[in-house]
Amino acid sequence: MSWSRLLRGALVVAVVLAVWELVGQFELVASGALPAPTDIVRQFWSDRSDYPPHLSVSLKCAGLGFLIGNTVAIAFGSLAARFRTAETLVRGIGVSLFAMPLIALVPVLLLAFSGTTPRVILASMAVYFPTFTATVNGMRAVDGRLVDVVMVAGGSTTDVLRWIRVRSALPHIVNAFKVAAPAALLGTLLVEFGGGTRWGLGTYLLGSLGQANPARLWSIGLVATIVAAAAYGTFAVIAQRLTRTSLSSTVSTALTTQEDRPWWARVLAGSVSAAVVLGIWALVLRALDMSPVVAKSPLAVLRYLTSGERADGARSRLFDAYGATLPLALLGLVCGLAAALLLATLLSLRPTLGRSVLPFALISQTMPLPALTPLIVLVFGRDILATVVVCISVTFFPSFVTISQALASTPPAAIDVVSVSGGGRFRALRYVGLPGSVPALVTAARLAAPRALLGVMIAEYLATGNGLGGLLNESRGRLDYSMIWTVATTSVVVAVVITYVIGSAERLVRR
Repeated sequence: MSWSRLLRGALVVAVVLAVWELVGQFELVASGALPAPTDIVRQFWSDRSDYPPHLSVSLKCAGLGFLIGNTVAIAFGSLAARFRTAETLVRGIGVSLFAMPLIALVPVLLLAFSGTTPRVILASMAVYFPTFTATVNGMRAVDGRLVDVVMVAGGSTTDVLRWIRVRSALPHIVNAFKVAAPAALLGTLLVEFGGGTRWGLGTYLLGSLGQANPARLWSIGLVATIVAAAAYGTFAVIAQRLTRTSLSSTVSTALTTQEDRPWWARVLAGSVSAAVVLGIWALVLRALDMSPVVAKSPLAVLRYLTSGERADGARSRLFDAYGATLPLALLGLVCGLAAALLLATLLSLRPTLGRSVLPFALISQTMPLPALTPLIVLVFGRDILATVVVCISVTFFPSFVTISQALASTPPAAIDVVSVSGGGRFRALRYVGLPGSVPALVTAARLAAPRALLGVMIAEYLATGNGLGGLLNESRGRLDYSMIWTVATTSVVVAVVITYVIGSAERLVRR
């Protein structure tokens, strides 16, 4: 990176901090809800002795979850890359974890486990899918001629795996760690918010909500962001060293082996995957030997909604909650995609200006949602606007990366045709770049849709008390275990269905 670009970036940061300082000092936003940076720093220094015990617990749980989740993901990814049957069996686990709103599992895990175990489990689940996908794609993205050389030289499939596929997958896996590291911290903080634990950064933030001290909330949120960004940056540097080039800031979540299958094969594979997930659910409950009053099997959830004594009331409450949550998730998804398209277009037309905005966009990727949500509520209040802003913040960055990569890969020959015809950069973007990025826009929607649902549910759970998040929190307070399991189950099903529907649209657009 040249010194001029560094200076421009430093200048932009300095200007933003100066404007922020003025806004904070004069309390121009929500009567002081956005404190000045100097006030935040002073508050952090005043509270500096509080952070070590809270940070140590959160980092320990997130680190252990990161290690366990990635180990399992790499093992399952290696099996899926080696055996197509294994891929069909484990795919449902990956898709479910990708689409799953993590906040829906917090009460379930707290019912089933004690201590730090729920935090470790949710952190493990949060990191599984990106690493699993990267492992599969990396092990399959090898030159077939290299495989032939090893086999002709007398090697076995194990030798191919060891010398070719593992080395091919390593940069992909490390690149996935960039996404997995902030996700592990997200999972840990979500449980700390809902678990009533004594130590943890999420617990510290939760205990500070009612103290009318915005500077403390901002300092805790920024500390969480710095920790997540440091982990993200560390793996970004390692990935760059491994590949000797810059890699994507996100991870492809398309397992390409499914794209060429006929529709009936995809339906069959999806059915098998769903059966595996349901079977694991039932086996885990049996292994834990939990009381049926607390732990609900798939059949118990189905009976609760269809033939139970309170089935009519349960369905009514559930449908009302979805009626409040899904429209906001859709609105936030559309707004997030629009913002991502706008910044990607700006980056294409004015690279210097776009790069100046990019560091602030990266904050939305690294700041954990439990830390971000209270700050957004401080600024925007506890109404629909705050929920939509939370939703935009979690859908924006992966959408931006996907769309900007598509615009950057516009064929130079097509741009030359526009240039020869007298068109400038704007016309090339209008007639070539934007039409060519439509498939990427649909892909971005598929990646962002589950995150949109998660963002709305977290805002509802932590702030507004409406919709699915509010129903989940209310059911937890009333010890309504059946509704807790029902919200968790149906939210996963709805998210998976939305993902598959958008995935089908993506295949049609690409064809």
